[in-house]
Amino acid sequence: MEQVYSASAVSRPFWYVEFKKVMSLLNRGMSYEEIRTKALEDNLFDVAKEYRAKEIYGAVTRRAKVLDGQGVALFCNSGMATMKLLAFIAIMQTDRLLAEFMSEVYREKVMMGDFELRDADFNTFFKRKQDQDEGMAGWKDYTLKKLRNSYINYLSEGGLLFRSGNTKTLTPPLLTEELKAYLQQAGFGVCISIFTGVR
Repeated sequence: MEQVYSASAVSRPFWYVEFKKVMSLLNRGMSYEEIRTKALEDNLFDVAKEYRAKEIYGAVTRRAKVLDGQGVALFCNSGMATMKLLAFIAIMQTDRLLAEFMSEVYREKVMMGDFELRDADFNTFFKRKQDQDEGMAGWKDYTLKKLRNSYINYLSEGGLLFRSGNTKTLTPPLLTEELKAYLQQAGFGVCISIFTGVR
C-alpha cells in the first residue's frame, strides 16, 4: 500500500481483461519477466503502442502482486463475480485513497442501509482528506472530479455499484466462503467488513 495519496486512478482503468490475462499466465507458472516479454513482443494486451503495453503491464502486475499463489488460483477457478471482486480488491490494496474511501464511505453507507452513492459523499470525503493532507490540499477540482468518475467506474466494474441514469446504487457483493477464508488468511479481512457493512 502506498504511503501517500495518489490520483493515479484517473489514468488507470479497471483493466479487468488485462488483469485476467496476467492472472491466467501466472496460474500456468509464468514469471513476471516472461509475462513482460509476452506483453511487449507478442502484444498480449492488444494495444497499438509499446509505451501503452508497458503502462498496462506495470499497473496490472502491481495489482497482481497483491495476491499470492493461493489468491491467483482462487481467481482463476472462481466465477466472474468473484474474479471481478478480487480484481477490485487488488486495486484497493495498491491505492491508499481508494481503500480509505471504501472504509470510510462505502462501509458506512452499507452499515446505515443508505445504498445511494451521491456526489456529496465524494465531495465530503475529498474535502476531509484535503483538510488532513497537505499534498492532497493542492489538488484541483477537475482532478477530484476525474477521480470520482474513476472510482465510480471501478465500483461498477467490480460489481459493487449499479448505475441507472444519474442514480448510483451500492450493490454489496455476496462473498463465497472460499473467498472469505482467503481474505482472512491473506490479511485482507477488512475487506469483508467493508463489503458487509460490519465494523
